[in-house]
Amino acid sequence: MNQLYISSQFDAGAIDVVRAEVAHDIQLRIRPDSAAGFAQWFHFCLHGAAGQAVTLRFINAAECAYPKGWEGYQVLASEDRQHWSRIDTHYDGSVMTARLTPQGNAIYFAYFEPYSLEQHLDLLASAAASPLVKLQRLGGTVQGRDMCLVRVAEPHTQMPEEDKKNIWVIARQHPGETMAEWFVEGFLERLLDADDSVSRTLLQRCNFYVVPHMNPDGAVLGNLRTNAAGANLNREWAAPSMERSPEVLLVRQAMESVGVDLCLDVHGDEALPCNFVVGSEGTPGYTPRIAELEDDFKTAWMRACPDFQDTLNYGRVAPGQANMTLATNWIAQRFGCMALTIEMPFKDNVNLPDPAVGWSGQRSKKLGASVLQPLLEWSV
Repeated sequence: MNQLYISSQFDAGAIDVVRAEVAHDIQLRIRPDSAAGFAQWFHFCLHGAAGQAVTLRFINAAECAYPKGWEGYQVLASEDRQHWSRIDTHYDGSVMTARLTPQGNAIYFAYFEPYSLEQHLDLLASAAASPLVKLQRLGGTVQGRDMCLVRVAEPHTQMPEEDKKNIWVIARQHPGETMAEWFVEGFLERLLDADDSVSRTLLQRCNFYVVPHMNPDGAVLGNLRTNAAGANLNREWAAPSMERSPEVLLVRQAMESVGVDLCLDVHGDEALPCNFVVGSEGTPGYTPRIAELEDDFKTAWMRACPDFQDTLNYGRVAPGQANMTLATNWIAQRFGCMALTIEMPFKDNVNLPDPAVGWSGQRSKKLGASVLQPLLEWSV
């Protein structure tokens, strides 16, 4: 019989092993971010358990950042790192237990379907192959990785360049929310599809500025919410710095240089089993016009995609009570525009559940593609 071994020394790997001598009683601790206390993300490989009944016990589940997120959650597993499925998982309020019998001698587990740095680089290269795309390096992260902006524009339009609207899409401020970059992949694939009439029409009216990955350091380090300096980037927008949050500062500077007419900030939510958006209603500059734009956008998206809904959400923030360090609130206030935070589930979409895969990378891609329809209606 092969000796059991758990590895996590790879891109986005993260777990602490307490005990792994026998397959039926593997005990693990979900480790915190590399420079902060947020513990929720895990990604590791179990070696040597082919044909054995495996029981994984995450003994510190109740001590994690979002323990409510374990209720109704199922761990993801994959033997080929391409196809991920949900496995039998139970949370008793203290320990999260997952069970399966792997066929092969190496099986991977993750909090959500990973999106590696290599995938990110491939996405940038694929987009840059389009004649509509200009790939721009904005600068470096805390650890020196590239911060890249994908500008998508159709130069041959009847509309004067100064009349076009500037749409921004940013994703993965929280690196463990990998569904966000899957979303951007689907968004860019459709936007760059020359046979898609929606994208072609949008590009007659708008220029797009897309940051597929706001936090490459945090992702490689296996963090849930923070960068290499321990900064939660979505709490840095009021006063970012090159020392603590260069990722935000660089993107903010790019926004200032071209302007923002609409911004989508793409995230994932641990607790709510659905897709929804959060607006900027608590900001000082929130107006009835922006409220109307938000309502119209949500209505149009629900028409375009049954995976999107507006019933389950965080509720509305009281006037004047917005956290102005968040991207959506800072951008909405600074540019007087509609800005929305998109949230997707780590679990499943309760309205259209899929017991085998739950919410997934591919479903996130489809949602990303679908958002072009409400953007089209907004752009008129």
